[in-house]
Amino acid sequence: LTRLFTRVRVNYNFCTVRCQKFLISRVGEDWIFLILLGLVMALVSWAVDFCIAICLQAQKWMYGGLDSNVFLQYLAWVTYPVVLITFSAGFTQILAPQAVGSGIPEMKTILRGVVLKEYLTFKTFVAKVIGLTCALGSGMPLGKEGPFVHIASLCAALLGKFMSLFGGIYEMLAAACAVGVGCCFAAPIGGVLFSIEVTSTFFAVRNYWRGFFAATFSAFIFRVLAVWNKDEETITALFKTRFRLDFPFDLQELPAFAVIGIASGFGGALFVYFNRLIVQFIRKQKAINRFLMKKRLLYPALVTLLISTLTFPPGFGQFMAGKLTQKEALVTLLDNRTWAKQGIAEEFDYIGNSQAWKHPHVNVFVTLVLFIVMKFWMSALAITIPVPSGAFMPVFVIGAAFGRLVGESMAAWFPDGIHMDGTIYSIVPGGYAVVGAAALSGAVTHTVSTAVIVFELTGQISHILPVMIAVILANAVAQSLQPSLYDSIIRIKKLPYLPELGWGHHEKYNIRVEDIMVRDVRYITLNCCYRDLHNVLLTGHLKTLALVETAESMILLGSIERAQLQSLLSQQLGRPRRMEYIKEQATADKKRLSVISNPCSEDSSHRASQEVRFQVSSANGEEIAEWEEKQLDEQVNFNNCKIDPAPFQLVERTSLHKTHTIFSLLGLDHAYVTSIGRLIGVVSLKEVGAFENFVAFFKHFILKYQGTFFSVLYFHFVVKTLRCLLHFRLQLNLVDIPTACWCVKSRDCRHSHRLS
Repeated sequence: LTRLFTRVRVNYNFCTVRCQKFLISRVGEDWIFLILLGLVMALVSWAVDFCIAICLQAQKWMYGGLDSNVFLQYLAWVTYPVVLITFSAGFTQILAPQAVGSGIPEMKTILRGVVLKEYLTFKTFVAKVIGLTCALGSGMPLGKEGPFVHIASLCAALLGKFMSLFGGIYEMLAAACAVGVGCCFAAPIGGVLFSIEVTSTFFAVRNYWRGFFAATFSAFIFRVLAVWNKDEETITALFKTRFRLDFPFDLQELPAFAVIGIASGFGGALFVYFNRLIVQFIRKQKAINRFLMKKRLLYPALVTLLISTLTFPPGFGQFMAGKLTQKEALVTLLDNRTWAKQGIAEEFDYIGNSQAWKHPHVNVFVTLVLFIVMKFWMSALAITIPVPSGAFMPVFVIGAAFGRLVGESMAAWFPDGIHMDGTIYSIVPGGYAVVGAAALSGAVTHTVSTAVIVFELTGQISHILPVMIAVILANAVAQSLQPSLYDSIIRIKKLPYLPELGWGHHEKYNIRVEDIMVRDVRYITLNCCYRDLHNVLLTGHLKTLALVETAESMILLGSIERAQLQSLLSQQLGRPRRMEYIKEQATADKKRLSVISNPCSEDSSHRASQEVRFQVSSANGEEIAEWEEKQLDEQVNFNNCKIDPAPFQLVERTSLHKTHTIFSLLGLDHAYVTSIGRLIGVVSLKEVGAFENFVAFFKHFILKYQGTFFSVLYFHFVVKTLRCLLHFRLQLNLVDIPTACWCVKSRDCRHSHRLS
């Protein structure tokens, strides 16, 4: 039976390998992987949406069943989201704290080449999916787009881990980010472009078709599942609109669209600033921070209680359409009907969910303004809750409300519409809502691809020109004021970050690597002893060490990882070598005792063996210490060690601009600086990022507190003077510049995979 089972197992393994090779040869490894990734993500997205819909319906059922008692309605309305958010926060913190937040900042860091532990594990996947479902099912102003980018990346990593058929899975993470957006909004084209904009500094074109194929397949399956569940009659856009196509807008309306773009730019920058201000306030107040760290579930419960109370429909929520979910609010805002031409709500017939915008004592404009203002700060506050959540959808809805406000205002100012060639065309406020949604979401994320996402979400491109104008203007304004929301989170979390080089900084071409590099380089020589190796490992925590020929020549031969050096040291001084030495000493003592005693006596031989075992079990500590000292003085043998013979090198005259470009393109952690092959220094992310933030801080300071004319002259003088100061501080390894951008300090980042 054993032989039979062995033969069956061997034949099964052989057939499995043959089938795998056949599939790879006929279909292709990439295609199989992308199909599986798209299919899994479509199923996950549909299941999450289904559970969220059930949770939201349960809340409305509880609220509607208690209409006889307002107090009980309030308790049901408030308790339900508090329980779900508290469960989501507790479950995520216990299972995988890495699942908290959006996930896009972490993916941007990982795609740059930094290793973040536990961010691509199965526990994180479970925590992300369940926590996100509960968080969105609570009805809080949170989004799912960012978390789905992280979930798709988790699926890609897990597929590559549990299926040996695939290799090089990290090359698929770029496609996975596109799949996350594609299956979330059923927008494959916008998903690919959005993923490129928010996760990549430089994008490899070879991954372009992978992203499009996987995102398209995932979006197709996602919409097919909706048809199968009878939620839709056929495959259509997620938020289908019915704007007129013959004359969607007039040229006279373009200034209004431009105003939406400029105002959205300021609004997006304000949103990012307000979000960062909340986090700063909590972290700076040590008493509050200490209390919240002890009571981890108290902060999400209090925030949820506050937001739920303000959105209670019989209370203040009646003035801001509080009973509508985000999806229902967006559907009504994109409606092509005009709500109030004269600003009086009673004159119009509100049907379905549009009734939430109607109030007997307040007109539509007041309702829209209150909705925008309240949702603005509520969303900025809600995304600070430690649960899996995103910010794209809340910002998208706020932008749609702002665009709707401008559209209703235009309809009130032009009640008879716009006359064109003897034909009267009425204002379409829903088109303004589309423009506002794309502009504000683009301003917060610093992306232009939100325009394409809007086209795919609404199913129409009739407003392509005003949408592009508004998005570009919004990006221009927002980028000049604040970083994107994802870059802001990267800086808050102190993830390894390389700031962008600003336009017009001539100093980036004049500053050289020799001005910012660290000259005190930790290195080991080719003829070093194990004692030198031990001292180097004790004095620093570098991930890699430079290998030079000799301390006099300093010719760079390569680099060795810290783990390899630790392995060499453990092999030399480890337990096996120590036991071997003790046994050799005991064997020598045995021979000595045998010579002294009678060699033919069995009793003497037995006593010698017992003496050997006793010496092995009770070795002298002084002898072992003496042996270790001798071992440390021996020369290191690098034959069994993996050495990188070609670590990345720069010459001392390399400009800061070229250094920044190389670090961004190749995802480098550090680079050695050489002169004719001699190692003279090292430059890492800390030096490059610190100098960029250093220059940006002083430029901001001078332009703020000096005159315009003198500031320009004074800035160049200060930069040239402070170059020496920064160089001196870098040599002392004391770079800690308090800038508004929060310069990343690698010693505070426990997830950093770069030189300390």
